[in-house]
Amino acid sequence: MGFLDNSGDIILDAVLTDTGRMRMAKGDGSFRIVSFAFGDDEIDYSNYTAVTSSGYEDLEILQTPVLEAFTNNASSMKSKLISIPNPSLLYLPVVKLNEVYSNDSKRYTSTVSDNVFCIAVDKATARDDSSLNNVVGILNGENLADSKRIRLDQGIDNSAIAATTTLNGSLLETQYIIEIDNRFGSIFSADGSTAAAVSYIDDDNMASYYLTLDSNPSFVTMNTDTTVGSPNQTIAGARGTILEFKIKSSIDLESSTYLFTKLGSTKVSSAAIEGVDTRIIDTFVRVTGQRTGYRVDVPVRFIKKI
Repeated sequence: MGFLDNSGDIILDAVLTDTGRMRMAKGDGSFRIVSFAFGDDEIDYSNYTAVTSSGYEDLEILQTPVLEAFTNNASSMKSKLISIPNPSLLYLPVVKLNEVYSNDSKRYTSTVSDNVFCIAVDKATARDDSSLNNVVGILNGENLADSKRIRLDQGIDNSAIAATTTLNGSLLETQYIIEIDNRFGSIFSADGSTAAAVSYIDDDNMASYYLTLDSNPSFVTMNTDTTVGSPNQTIAGARGTILEFKIKSSIDLESSTYLFTKLGSTKVSSAAIEGVDTRIIDTFVRVTGQRTGYRVDVPVRFIKKI
């Protein structure tokens, strides 16, 4: 990855991502570019000089070097630009983890401040040791029968827009993209009964799931709680949709320590999880709102009892 000189010329640098090249290489006529997106990851808008009246207020921004196009789809376009027809908007919606709804949606926080969602990958870790099975923030990845899950709420997180206000349709997220390393786990509904359909798995083993309000009611629902100041809501203002899901640990993590040895580390002695020595793999599950492009990286730790 490098930077391109942006001192004056207009630059167009375009490449296909790894997934795009894979689809084009099929040669079956199915490859079509039907949409595209713009991003501004490299731009620092604090460089705008409002006190200058010479017409060069944004000169430093315009001359900021831009990133070369790169092919890793998991790394590109972190900050997507969006077009909203309403010019009088004062606030934009966000997507936030809701850890106040109940203890079932909280992260694991120990004395060493792990602050992650822990996924116990097998029976020995999750159920044979009740000290782990009953701990807040440690989810059973082998048996999805309990009520623990990951929950994200969408809406305008500002009390200036009352919670009783109906969120404008152009700001309502009705579709979410969940990305997870397919070697570690897969996505299931909050009640553990329904496996989400994988849309595709790229060359880096990243699986993408597209979940919509109408097609996947087990995952995406409307937030009907309009109570102002509700203690179990994380969005202060107008509320949109709710995304809830569980993570099922992969067979590789359940049956073997290979990936833990190659990609993970251990938690023992004073740093042990609830006094239980474990192998761990730290990763992120990425949730992106399709309409606004708002992205949340959910910290996840897969754990296996030693």
